[in-house]
Parts: sequence; C-alpha cells; structure tokens
Amino acid sequence: MKITFAGRRRALRQAAALAPLLAGCAGGHDALSAAGTEVVAEAPAYRVGDRWTYRVDQQFRAAADTTDELQIVSVGPEGIVARATSRGGPVDVERTERWPAPGLVLQGAMMDVESRRFAQPLQRFRFPLRAGERWNQWVDQVNETSGTRGQVNRYVAVQRSERVATPAGNFDAVRMSVIMRLDDETPFRYATELSHLVWYAPAVRGVVREERRGEYREKGSGRDGLAYVPAQREIVELLAFAPGP
Repeated sequence: MKITFAGRRRALRQAAALAPLLAGCAGGHDALSAAGTEVVAEAPAYRVGDRWTYRVDQQFRAAADTTDELQIVSVGPEGIVARATSRGGPVDVERTERWPAPGLVLQGAMMDVESRRFAQPLQRFRFPLRAGERWNQWVDQVNETSGTRGQVNRYVAVQRSERVATPAGNFDAVRMSVIMRLDDETPFRYATELSHLVWYAPAVRGVVREERRGEYREKGSGRDGLAYVPAQREIVELLAFAPGP
C-alpha cells in the first residue's frame, strides 16, 4: 500500500514529537553520534571563498552523474551570495543562491538545479540544529527555470546525531528528514512530493550527505490514477570542502 504525502508528514510529526521522550528513556543514545556526543550545529560564519564540492549519484533513468559545487562569493550586511554549478549532465548549469542569513534562502533550489525566488525567506536550516527540532513552512515562490509560480510546502524534523562517512572524510553530523510538496500540479498529474534525508556537519559549515527521493501521482480513473512516477533518486556526497581565507 502506498503511503500518501499527508500520511508521511503525519508520521514524521508524530516521530519528531516522541523523539525527546524516547531519548530520555534510552539515556539519549539515539541522539548521539558514534563518538558518543550530541551534535548541536550553531549558525555558521561563512567566509568568501568557502567551497563545497559534491558527487551526485543518479539512481534511475540512466541519468548522468554530476559534480556540483557551491562557493561563497560575497558576505555583507544584505546577506550571503553563493554561486552553484553543476557539471556532467546534458548541459552545465550555473545559478546564484541568496541567503539573507545563515539557514534562510531568498533565492535557491529545492529539488534539482532549478532557481526559485521566495516571497519570504525559506527556512532551509533553523539554527541551532539539534535533535527534536522541527518546523513546517508554506511559501509563495517563483520558479525562474520553468517560469511558473505557486506555493510550496517544506516540513523538517531534526532526528539525531550520527557519524557519517563520505569521500571527504568522516564527520559528526545532524541528521534531518525533509518532506516537501512542490507547486507543479497539472491537469494530468498531482504535485511532486519529495522525501530527503540530509546530514549537516558543523565542521564544514554545510551538508555532507543527502539521500533524495521524489515522486508524483498521475491523475486518471481506475488503476492508472493510482500510479506513482519516480521523479528523483539521488545520493549526494561531499567530495571536498575548502574554507575561504
């Protein structure tokens, strides 16, 4: 039986609400990394030149793997500007992200390499990140890549601390579960629903691993109307982090 987006979101909320109680009963073990310490990620102090390089492993549709890079190009009173590039796909993509403060996004991506502008800042991270935190946000936005506009939903549950192995090394990280509903419903299909696992490591001021899954349901009658179509299957791993001077 397929679990609906609403059902998955309810389950996540219930799990997030029970997390502090379960952690207390188990002596907090589930909230600890392999090093035995709880990871609490404070708001990072970005520097011009900070650069993260990722490998994006495509898991379906024979899509080409890509190498993605994010680099801070300016930091000032109006916020942070980052340049994002993706190479290795059908075409190379370069776009700009604008963050009014660490964790907030006025311009950036939600699913792939699309560029979106948000009417109010999207809360990508709510610092300090610690197990048991959660937030739910509806935001009006414009998808500059597709030329469409609409409202998107993003629900985040910070689950626990974990030790994560990546090509760039091993990191103590905060694991988050992210559920999103996009604005791309049409007369023939329902909106895309995304379910991501994200590991954020304070040591590199950013994400070190993501597991991304997305799908949408086609409209129609009978059996065809219940079909779920994969829209995203990716594993993202940090290849390197180079701090700015």
